[in-house]
Formats: sequence, structure tokens, C-alpha cells
Amino acid sequence: MSGTAPGGPLDGIRVVDLTTFLSGPFCTQILADLGADVVKVESPGGDSSRHIPPHFVGDDSAYFLSHNRGKRSVVVDLKHPDGRDVVRRMVARADIVVENFRPGVAARLGLDPALLRVEHPRLVWVSISGFGQHGPWREQPAYDIVVQALSGIMSLTGLPDAPAMRLGIPAGDLVAGMYAVMAALAGIVQRERTGGGRWADVSMLDGALSMLSYQAVYSTVSGTTPRPQGSRHDSIPTYRSFVGGDGRELVVAANTQRMWVGLCEVLGRSELVEDPRFSTGRDRLQHERELAVVLEEAFASRPAEAWVAELVARSVPAAMIKSVPEAIEDARSHGRGMSLPLTSAAGEVVETIGSPLQWMDGGVATTRYPPGLGEHTRDVLDELGYTAEDVAALAERGVVTVG
Repeated sequence: MSGTAPGGPLDGIRVVDLTTFLSGPFCTQILADLGADVVKVESPGGDSSRHIPPHFVGDDSAYFLSHNRGKRSVVVDLKHPDGRDVVRRMVARADIVVENFRPGVAARLGLDPALLRVEHPRLVWVSISGFGQHGPWREQPAYDIVVQALSGIMSLTGLPDAPAMRLGIPAGDLVAGMYAVMAALAGIVQRERTGGGRWADVSMLDGALSMLSYQAVYSTVSGTTPRPQGSRHDSIPTYRSFVGGDGRELVVAANTQRMWVGLCEVLGRSELVEDPRFSTGRDRLQHERELAVVLEEAFASRPAEAWVAELVARSVPAAMIKSVPEAIEDARSHGRGMSLPLTSAAGEVVETIGSPLQWMDGGVATTRYPPGLGEHTRDVLDELGYTAEDVAALAERGVVTVG
């Protein structure tokens, strides 16, 4: 398995990707972006996310294409003993294995990480699951909305006095994927120091809980239950959204005294600085509702973009609230590679979001189109020492599928 991104920090690192859907594929896509050779092992039916409607490019869903660039695809039937042998040979050559089976499933498939790490002590194994490898909920299935619900995140999202709301992005999956990358890289660092790898246990719920950040500590310190904030902030009443006179929305992040003074000056309401109700951050929070009325009325007097321009010129952080197409158009124009068009061998083009990990001293992120199902089966088996006759025999018995 050769490196796929010469110059990437992980060039030469080999990853066996036994993941499906989102948390795992997001993790392994980051590793591929960093230069690792990621071989995605799929069942004969393929990663189930290949089939998620409503948007498709060729045979693959936009959902799948968004989290699988830069990888190679091998189709192996893990229910077949010879298929498990193929994967064990892949693991023997790998630096990192990432899987998101339910706890215990890998072992039942003959891929017990505890045993494989005895055979290959330098191996870094990363297990992603809903609730972790141990604990009372370890056997329960989990998806993003489940961990958003259980973690308290949904209780904080949406408008006050309205039903709980799921975040518009799959944060539970994505956070788990990012923690899995950290675990994989930490395992490689330790291996380089000690010669031995690690087995990381990444729980989606644990990751979501970690994202509660100060809200968790607010609750434990105060004994209260944090509630949905809408677009406002529990601590800073000038850190929120407003509606301009044209109906467009903007956000302001005036979270210091200097920014508060600048906000008042831009709004033409300098007298608010001396108003004892609003003199300090504590005063403003105590009189939040009165302040909201004043600020909302002021912002309604001019178009939102005019306010943003003046606030930014005055070094008060502010921005328009963009739609997804507007944000992507900005990414195209900024020239930082975050709008990343990828072209398949058949000429199909999909515009994806690029890697935010960039290197001032050079280094190449992968720009390879996500793999077709089983596209690289023959190549990878050849690298593992299987002859053409071996591959043909495995394919005939349904152990592998050659794309």
C-alpha cells in the first residue's frame, strides 16, 4: 500500500479503514488528506452511505462523496473465512486500523484488536462507537441524533420555550471522527517513542459531552439547567444576531469593553456607554432585555451589510449570516482551497469542502476523487502478494469483488 500524497505529513503511513457511514469515514478522510494511504474495506454491498438520497453523482450519493476522498476501495466479504484472511494480511502491513463496529463485533468477525495487537505490537487500533468499548450502554446502537439528545446538546439548541432542536450539522459524528484522528496520531507518536502501539476507545457520546464546554461547568457550579439560547449568549448580551433594516441578519461579537464602546459609536448611541445600566459587562447582562430593545431598534434603521462594514472598520467583530451557497461562494473566491472540485475517471465532477489543515512550508493534500466500489481491490491484493490466479479464485467464490 503506497503513499497517496507525497509531501503530506503522513506520507508512508498505511491505514486500514473498516468504517462506514460518517464518524469513521470522516476520520480516515482527514488521515488521507494528511497523506496517509487509506484503504477502505467495504462489504459486497458497499458502505451504506453510498446509497443515501436525495443527491447522487453517478452511482454514489453526495453524502458518501463528502467524506471519502483520497482513499482506495477494496471489497471483501468479512463473513467468509478467506475474506477475513485477506483483511488480516492488510492489518499485518498497516500502521493504523480504524473501525466503527459495535463493541465486540470486530472480535466476532475474527478481527479481535486485542489479539491482533499481540501479533503486531506496533499497530495503532482506533475503535469508534456510540458509547465506548465498556460501560452500561456499550451494546446500544447510536447515531448522531441519539448522541446529540443524550449529551444535552439538543436541549441547548433552538429557541427558548420551543422544542429541542438538532444541530444542522452531524456534530456527534464529526467530533468523534476528529477525536479519532487525535487518538491515531497520538498512538503513532507513542509508537515512535516506545515501539508499541495503542488501542484507542472513542465514544461518540463522550465526544459530544466534551463539546458542552463552559455550559457543563455553568450547570455544575450554579446548580441550574442551561436552556436554549437562540442566537444569543448566556454571558454576553452583545454577542448575538440582529436583523438589519433590509431584513438580512448579521452577528456581532462585542465581547470586550473596547468593542462595546465601538459598537455604541457605530450605532450612534454613545450615550449608552455612560448609562449605569450598561456600564460594565455585568451591568449589561443584568439589564439584557432593556439593552436588547435599544440595540434591535438601532440595527433596524439601516441595511445589515452597512452595519457590518462599519463595525469591522471599527474593529468590532461582525459578519453577515450566510446561506450555505453563499459560504461556498466565499470559499471559492478566498483562494485557500476550501472549495475543492474533484473529477472522477469518468469525468464526473463534485465540488467538496477541502481540508482546513494547510502548511506554510509546503505539503500536498490529496485531491483524488472518492473511490468507486472495489476500484482498487486488484491493486491492493497484488501488493499483499496475491497472484492474478489467487484474485480470480477469490472473486469467483465471492470473497472479493474487483471493480
